[in-house]
Amino acid sequence: MTITEFKTYFKTELSELYTDSESIFLSSVFVEKIVGFDAFHQRRFSGQELLTDDENKLLKVISELKANKPYQQILGETEFYGMTFFVNENVLIPRPETEELLEMAIKKIKNLEFTIDKLKILDIGTGSGIISLILKKHFPEAEVTSIDFSEKALEVAKKNADFHKLEINFIHADYLDFDLNQNFDIMISNPPYIGIEEEDEIADSVKEFEPKMALFSPTSDALIFYRKIAEDSRKYLNNNGLLFLEINQKLGTETLELYVNDFSEALLIKDLSDNDRFIFGKK
Repeated sequence: MTITEFKTYFKTELSELYTDSESIFLSSVFVEKIVGFDAFHQRRFSGQELLTDDENKLLKVISELKANKPYQQILGETEFYGMTFFVNENVLIPRPETEELLEMAIKKIKNLEFTIDKLKILDIGTGSGIISLILKKHFPEAEVTSIDFSEKALEVAKKNADFHKLEINFIHADYLDFDLNQNFDIMISNPPYIGIEEEDEIADSVKEFEPKMALFSPTSDALIFYRKIAEDSRKYLNNNGLLFLEINQKLGTETLELYVNDFSEALLIKDLSDNDRFIFGKK
């Protein structure tokens, strides 16, 4: 099988899952990952026979994609906010909405009234560490603390931190039963917010391959993490401090109500798809 033949086979076999343009992109990405040829060399050697081992690996990719395994997990990495991050089955694959959360956070943090180099940032439920690492990249003098209940997720986060040579204070703890014992200038989180009753609405490709503990509330209360964050923000968020949350679009009003009484400014903000997606608060 040549590179051209593989790409044609890829597109045919996955036509029900991907558009032609998506197939062209993904087949090229996997050829580069497995064969080692960039786009130029893929064109130059398009008629060259693939090595048997490479061909078998590429055919396995097609089988995994047919089973709805996310292509980022197959690659073992993903591009997010201009950076490369390692991912696997123990962490969520970052979504565009979280890029919107970070875009908002970076912009508002830059406009803070207190000195940037003294910032203390808390990321609750860090997963692969993307939020912490991107904020540390943009605010290198800040002290960033990240909490997660999953040891395996923290292994991925630490690998990402080492790869980007960024220092993060990682804490392995059950946030719902954890006392912060220190104050912060920024609190940010994309916690599990899908209600148990919504599980049937979630795509199999998500439920079967991404960690349920990062997706679904651990109790019948879909807002349990937001209640704890509200309590902690009252105690441990400094005056003029900022809060950034990604939320369940179905529970926007209910989530906002948890914060309006303790913040001088508390806003429910829509994402680019016009869904209630974020809470911004200023103490």
